[in-house]
Amino acid sequence: MENSGRGDTDERKSGVMSDKRRERIRLEISREAAHLFWEQGVDATTGEQIADAVGLSVRTLWRYFRNKESCAEPVLAQDAEEFVAVLRCWPRDRSLEDHLVEWATNRTQDPDQRAYDLAVIRMTVLAEKEPALRSAWLMAHDRIERELAKVFADRLRRSADDIEVRMHAAAANAVLRVISEDVSAALMAGTDLASIGNPLERMARAVRVATGGTLGDPIEP
Repeated sequence: MENSGRGDTDERKSGVMSDKRRERIRLEISREAAHLFWEQGVDATTGEQIADAVGLSVRTLWRYFRNKESCAEPVLAQDAEEFVAVLRCWPRDRSLEDHLVEWATNRTQDPDQRAYDLAVIRMTVLAEKEPALRSAWLMAHDRIERELAKVFADRLRRSADDIEVRMHAAAANAVLRVISEDVSAALMAGTDLASIGNPLERMARAVRVATGGTLGDPIEP
């Protein structure tokens, strides 16, 4: 976490903090909390430890989060938003496999991004056995399901409220969640990625199967 500077002092004096900066701080706290939760367990991790990891007071930490478990929410929400953004720009003339693989190939792979990805994977695994974290994980996928309905509706030239579109979105979201959980667990268990197969290609194939072949392939103009 960067040290406070003149700009931070001015912000505190004026009582104003930009939404962008606030979200950046929340995400940094969330990433550190994910590390502590993974290393120590959720029950053994205290708010004091999370605050200390990012150089904040406990009082400040609770201005950002209602409790320690909610510290997991930003990394999962950010991951869901990133995936949704990728789906929104899925070209009609490309398959989902090609689109996702191209995105992954061009995606930034700097140390910060890798640390963030690791936090997401850890929280995905912990969410299997930690009810408080599970709720954040399911909330993230609820967001994905709602956006999937919009993306699918656009590709099918139908309303996002159409029952079949909503069923496709629900089915696709379910398989995406299960694959994410399976791949995350395998990675944290030390399984080689080559033996898992390309997760994005697995997701694209699963979406095609879950929607009965309706979605996943290119759409003719």
